[in-house]
Amino acid sequence: MQQSLSMQGKVYLVGAGPGDPGLMTLKGKTLLECANVVLYDALVSPQILAMINPAAEQINAGKRSGRHSLLQTETTQLLIEKAQTHSVVVRLKGGDPFVFGRGGEEMEDLVNAGVSVEVIPGITSGIAAPAYAGIPLTHRHYSSSVTFVTGHESAGKYRPAIHWKAIAQASETIVIYMGIHNLPYITEQLFAADLSPETPIALVRWGTRPEQEELIGTLGNILQKIEEVGFEAPAIAVIGNVVNLHSVLSDSRPRV
Repeated sequence: MQQSLSMQGKVYLVGAGPGDPGLMTLKGKTLLECANVVLYDALVSPQILAMINPAAEQINAGKRSGRHSLLQTETTQLLIEKAQTHSVVVRLKGGDPFVFGRGGEEMEDLVNAGVSVEVIPGITSGIAAPAYAGIPLTHRHYSSSVTFVTGHESAGKYRPAIHWKAIAQASETIVIYMGIHNLPYITEQLFAADLSPETPIALVRWGTRPEQEELIGTLGNILQKIEEVGFEAPAIAVIGNVVNLHSVLSDSRPRV
């Protein structure tokens, strides 16, 4: 039920991009510079946070695996409260708010509460991280289809499981967000869908940041490689023959 609240301000759901400050949109940067309050996520880079108006109240609402600064309900309630006393409230989210960022949920709650809200898209890591690793997601000789999928499903969602078999059979490139911890299960499901153990896979950690690193392998050996080097989240996984272009294109990638 929509609440009847007299709101003074407006909430902006701003996508911070994957980390490289050069990938922040001009509109998003302008809002950070004039914001009264900024609630930011854990994966927003320090260089992006440095763009925030020094006089603004800054609140860490970040979520990392097993470590939540604020519960989702607390974050939404705080946005509602801040919008009643401040004119520009920014909810700063890593990547794009509407791509596995719960931005749709937050915006729906704000609208239902009678809060004026606007979304400012950002560059999602599923596109930017492979690009900075020299991996094009599409290529006329390798891939004409891409599927973006989360590797970390929340409890109580609308369906019990991702249909990995359907994804494996329908898409030539698979991009997995937040999939490192569940990669043993994911590879098992992809094998069951008849993907070859020789299928190339790339893991890109901290994509577009100075500390970016990649781990290249196959579905058959990637788990062993992860264990050998101690590769950890946060990372994007790219599966498909486009990964083979990493060895050709990675030297020409953007430098951060």
